[in-house]
Amino acid sequence: MSTPAITVPMIRAAKRRHGHHPLTMVTAYDEPSARLVDAAGVEMLLVGDSVANTVLGHADTLHVDTAVLAHHTAAVATAHPHALIVADLPWMSYHVSTEEAVRNAATLVRAGAGAVKLEGGANRAAVISAIVAAEIPVCGHLGLTPQSMLAMGGFKVQAKTLDAAAQLLADAKSIEAAGCFAVVLEGIPDLVAQQVTDALEIPTIGIGAGAGTDGQVLVFHDLLGLGNRPPAKFVRRYADVGAVITEAITNFVGDVRSGAFPSDAETYHATGELKASFEG
Repeated sequence: MSTPAITVPMIRAAKRRHGHHPLTMVTAYDEPSARLVDAAGVEMLLVGDSVANTVLGHADTLHVDTAVLAHHTAAVATAHPHALIVADLPWMSYHVSTEEAVRNAATLVRAGAGAVKLEGGANRAAVISAIVAAEIPVCGHLGLTPQSMLAMGGFKVQAKTLDAAAQLLADAKSIEAAGCFAVVLEGIPDLVAQQVTDALEIPTIGIGAGAGTDGQVLVFHDLLGLGNRPPAKFVRRYADVGAVITEAITNFVGDVRSGAFPSDAETYHATGELKASFEG
């Protein structure tokens, strides 16, 4: 009997203090990445707006819209993963009105997402409530929120003062009350992340937030060494797949230029009448 797919209620109940093992989430942007990540046993695949940086070459996440995220979500969905597909609502897709936010969330669900993720605290509570009221699960995102990088003055650690930490905790409680089933905590001190984790009934997923959260998320390209920028402090590179790819293609180029590829065994040969006509 096959193992049942991961669902939102399963994630919502996965608090470490209740005995659940730490959750894992990894980004995926297409069928191959989704298939490979899902085979590793993660609970969640994040179709992140980080596709702007990691796949499309932009310097930030502000250069993708709902259509781009829907395109990549649909590609991930073709892998039919066991993991829950969570798709990012990109910048300006939930900022104008609650009605537009709900429509954009529905677009991602129709593309294959089982939940959506958005950034912000109490200022997004009404939007979260509206999306949840439309029966679409929402994951929150607090701390270093990349869509706010212009207002933050860049990608900087957040909640480093008592007041900022208190505001982040208040925001976390606000989006939990609005209906979020989980929240990503990015780029904040470990003690603040631990305080938020202890205060919430929904699980926290950390990225650059220490070891005390209910789970961890990393970007596919970062943990595999496929990025073109120095990794952040919180990234652990588990393999240098980029070097393996370059070596393989270098070998292909060399074999083509030397005549070693294709070999006789890799060639379709003419037979019978066709062969005779050419040889005659």
